[in-house]
Amino acid sequence: MAHIIVVGNEKGGSGKSTTSMHVATALARMGHRVGALDLDVRQRSFGRYLENRAHFAQREGLDLPTPILGQLAAETETGTDPLSEAVAALDRECDFILLDCPGSHTRLSQMAHTLADTLITPMNDSFVDFDLLARLSPEGKILGPSIYAEMVWSARQLRGQAGAGPIDWLVLRNRLGTQAMHNKRKVGGALAMLSKRIGFRVSPGFSERVIFRELFPRGLTLLDLKDIGTEQLSMSNIAARQELRELIGELKLPGVTISF
Repeated sequence: MAHIIVVGNEKGGSGKSTTSMHVATALARMGHRVGALDLDVRQRSFGRYLENRAHFAQREGLDLPTPILGQLAAETETGTDPLSEAVAALDRECDFILLDCPGSHTRLSQMAHTLADTLITPMNDSFVDFDLLARLSPEGKILGPSIYAEMVWSARQLRGQAGAGPIDWLVLRNRLGTQAMHNKRKVGGALAMLSKRIGFRVSPGFSERVIFRELFPRGLTLLDLKDIGTEQLSMSNIAARQELRELIGELKLPGVTISF
């Protein structure tokens, strides 16, 4: 069976689509067969990113390693489960399937979390996003898990009842500041405490870089720059590639050896 990676939280603007695209495309570039599903049926940022990639590659005559974009059937009043059907279709030909969830609570997102072998939760490095995981007192004391953390706990219980394996949960600190600011240290300390209580790992993600906004219209990632004729990478691009390399390593996915 394919290893299922879910990228999810319940807050927009945390870099889910950028993370999804770079992880899925990196795996495809390393020779793995990768399927992809965008569960945000309204905005479809991840789906459009992949469609932009296909159009750009066709227009420029390039052979870019690309995940297979699956399709979700419309939900019906009879309670049809379009997610399981779409995952099953991709499972027949993929080593990995990446599900990109919307930044809100939906039935599809809830179902996706119960399927996750690996869960990636990107968050901006602030206490505004920390509230996604836990409630804090004004003094900084952890009062209890948030609604999202409780949903992940429920997904873990359902997987246990079904005899499935555990969810490996990685919280990704995106847009980390370059300086060791006081707020950054406090967020890091709070995440370290919370990780032991509710069972996740913490990893640095992607810094805020202009390059990510420039890549989307062409459907490109950091690993495609040389394919489009970029002979010399800037220091920022090299640093971003290293962040991606470290993320893929931190995911500890089965059968994956980093080769970029």
